[in-house]
Amino acid sequence: MGKNDFLTPKAIANRIKAKGLQKLRWYCQMCQKQCRDENGFKCHCMSESHQRQMQVFGQNPHRIIDGYSDEFESAFLEHMKRSHRFSRVAATVVYNEYIADRHHIHMNSTQWLTLTEFVKYLGRTGKCKVEETPKGWFITYIDRDSETLFKEKLKNKRIRADIADEEKQEREIRRQIERAEQSVLAVSSDSSRVSENSEALGLQKSESSGKIAFALGGLKPVGKEKGESSKVVFEEVELDKSEKKGKGGGGKSALDALMEEQEKAKERSNRKDYWLCEGIVVKVMSKALASRGYYKQKGVVVKVIDKFVGEIELIENKHVLRVDQEELETVIPQIGGLVRIVNGAYRGMNARLLGVNTDIFCAKVQIEKGIYDGRVLPAVEYEDICKVSQ
Repeated sequence: MGKNDFLTPKAIANRIKAKGLQKLRWYCQMCQKQCRDENGFKCHCMSESHQRQMQVFGQNPHRIIDGYSDEFESAFLEHMKRSHRFSRVAATVVYNEYIADRHHIHMNSTQWLTLTEFVKYLGRTGKCKVEETPKGWFITYIDRDSETLFKEKLKNKRIRADIADEEKQEREIRRQIERAEQSVLAVSSDSSRVSENSEALGLQKSESSGKIAFALGGLKPVGKEKGESSKVVFEEVELDKSEKKGKGGGGKSALDALMEEQEKAKERSNRKDYWLCEGIVVKVMSKALASRGYYKQKGVVVKVIDKFVGEIELIENKHVLRVDQEELETVIPQIGGLVRIVNGAYRGMNARLLGVNTDIFCAKVQIEKGIYDGRVLPAVEYEDICKVSQ
């Protein structure tokens, strides 16, 4: 058996050494050969096979480099899609997981010299969301898969359907209120006709006895012996009149009670534990971030994750943070500024700030656009409204 045969100790040792990852600068992508040291790489570069590959490379270098770059990018994004599809992860972690495959496309054969340049490229092309932090570069995969887009479209369709159902319900409530108002007007008109008829009753004096008698239409005056029955009729007419007036007066209170009950039902259905939404300005109140200078910094909510966590882009330095809503606070703009109602009966609607009451920590706002356009809400709590980013 020869010195370098397959089962010799030397050959086994060489295979064990070649099993793991070696240094990147001693790898030849054209020949797909990994050298263990500088001397081995130098000998490989002087070999005839490498010289032939370099002649092929010299004929069209840009095409070959672009091909390796595309393969590296597609394999890197495929690994992110499988392993970190919905998470924010450090770029170095993803790269170390990617190069664990010994036969991967190495970065020294692509157009990017460093991992930082590659990460910036992913951010510029919109394939990943890139964030620079004190701990390094973090990336988030942007899923543009057709199935994901289809699910997102279905979700938006359901949201629009819910909004349409709510508007339909509001229109039905308005029609009920209008019918109730019409019934109140009808009752009041009936009571007014009854009062006119009672006034049309002629009061006549009896010449013989001097007592009051009634003449209904063309009837003859009643005599003395009919006086008691006339008195009873008068009392019944007055009783009917008072009952109808009572019904008409109670109609308004019933209408107010109906509207109040509808407002309470709307408040119960729209009052949620979460209030974050995209496009509002919030203040970071996390004491844990005070050491980094983020305490009481204002930022814009660019994304909401799982309803309770928001991605905040700070206004001052454009840093992006992920903060729970418990460590955020709503921002109240100046009088006349635009706010969004983030919780309560009119959740999700934009309004104009008309004034604030510091004694009860409430604000007066007027809704803009929508089916409630122009409605004034006299007392909305500070926690239920937030400034809208312009």
